[in-house]
Amino acid sequence: MELQTWLLMVFTCCYAVPEDMSGKQIIFPVKSNTAYVKITPDMNKIFFAVTVCVRFFTDYQTKELTIFSLATPSHADGFVIFRGDGGNYRVYIGDQGIYFWGLPDKMNEWNSVCGTWDASTGLTQLWVNGKPSARKALQAGSSISGTPSIILGQDQDAYVDGFDVYDSFYGHETDVHMWDRVLSPCEIQSYMKGEVLSPGNVVNWNALKYTRHDYVVVERMQNLTC
Repeated sequence: MELQTWLLMVFTCCYAVPEDMSGKQIIFPVKSNTAYVKITPDMNKIFFAVTVCVRFFTDYQTKELTIFSLATPSHADGFVIFRGDGGNYRVYIGDQGIYFWGLPDKMNEWNSVCGTWDASTGLTQLWVNGKPSARKALQAGSSISGTPSIILGQDQDAYVDGFDVYDSFYGHETDVHMWDRVLSPCEIQSYMKGEVLSPGNVVNWNALKYTRHDYVVVERMQNLTC
């Protein structure tokens, strides 16, 4: 292997350089406890409010999928969104979780998911494909503090560790954004329609700093219009 090629591979693996991911997708094509994408957030602060939005595509219905995992040194489940088997969803904040039922769950179609949390009230809500859940209390008066480890593809049972194939993600993800505030219903509905009026100020898909680990594919979205 030429030295120049080897250096390029090392640099690509070990350093997160902002990349415009518009029109691209991340594919986790096999069930694994080693494949993941690590995202470097654009800010490191104490969070008292959060919105995370992700689009995902899968044909797996009987397996728990981790859509988004944020861990801190003190809480493995700092802010996590799961899609459970049978179509239920769960949100974890500070290692405490809550279920959301009756939300859309489409196979072999893109699902748009946004999760919001406001520490002042504890009110937590999920939106899926334009449909809002009931608002439920979780960790009122708390915060998300400590250097965040943000990972796609795996659930962190420990800080950047503790991966289990059972709750890994198996499918495609795109348009990942995170804000340090609760988006308004109109902003969320715009995201659901494929628009992002204001990209995430914590994680911005249009300038994503990330590294790939093991079998992960990044490619452009398929053009289905012929």
